[in-house]
Amino acid sequence: MLIDSHVNLHAPQFADDQAEVIARARAAGIELMVTICDKVSSFEAVHAIAMAHDDIFATVGTHPHEAKENPSLSADTLCDLAARPKVVGIGECGLDFHYDLSPRDVQAQVFRAHAEAARRTGLPLVVHTREADDVMGQILEEEYARGPFRLLMHCYTSGADLARRAAALGAWFSVSGIATFKAAGDVRAIIADMPAERIILETDCPYLAPVPMRGRRNEPAFLPHILAALAQIRGWSLAETEARTEDAFFALFDRIPRPAVARS
Repeated sequence: MLIDSHVNLHAPQFADDQAEVIARARAAGIELMVTICDKVSSFEAVHAIAMAHDDIFATVGTHPHEAKENPSLSADTLCDLAARPKVVGIGECGLDFHYDLSPRDVQAQVFRAHAEAARRTGLPLVVHTREADDVMGQILEEEYARGPFRLLMHCYTSGADLARRAAALGAWFSVSGIATFKAAGDVRAIIADMPAERIILETDCPYLAPVPMRGRRNEPAFLPHILAALAQIRGWSLAETEARTEDAFFALFDRIPRPAVARS
C-alpha cells in the first residue's frame, strides 16, 4: 500500500483540478492520503476534502508561517476541532526561523499549544522545523517531559543532532521529494540513519516535486519516485520499503482503519 502522509489538497494550486489530481493519485496506486491543515481558519476547507473522500483524512493545526494569525490559539480550540470525524493529527505546526513570517515568540507559543493538544487527544503532532534546531529540540523535550505524545518530523531536512533528540522521544520521520535532489546528500545521510520502523512517505504537494518532476507542481501521483529514493538510500527492495512505510504509517496514525489488503 502506498500512502501519502502529507498533501495540501486545499492549496490554491489545486483549485482548478483538485478532482483530477485525486484521480491521478489513485491511478498511481496511492491508496490513502492525509491532507494537512496550514491554519485553523482553513480547517473547514481541509476537513471538507477529507469528508468527501473515503481514502483521505485530515489534520488540524497552524503552520509557523501562519502563527501570527491567532497568537492566542489554545489547545482547547485544537482539541474541539480534532474531535471531528476523520481528523487524525495535530498540525502542521512548529518553528521556521528561515522565513520568520511570524515572530519567533509567537511561533513557540502556538507550537506549545499544539503539543498540549497532541498530548490531550492522543493524536500525533505533525512538526515543521527549519533552521530552529536548538529551540525545537528544547521545546520538544520540555513538552514531552510534561506528558508524552507521538510526533512526526515532517519532511525532515534539519540536522543530525535534532534528529537524534527527536528519535530519543520516539519520533517518526517522513521522507519527501527532497531525498531525490542532487544537492541533498546531507539529507540522504540522515535518512540512512533514521529508525527503520518509524519512516513514512510524503509528497508535501504542491511543493517539492521529486526528480524527475522537479520544477513542476507536485502531486500525490509522484510518490513512487520518493519510494524508490528511500529504497535506494536504505538498501531495501521496493516491496520492503512499501511494507515498512505502511506499517510505520498505521503505527503513527492509529485512528485510521487499516484496510485488509493481502500482500503478494
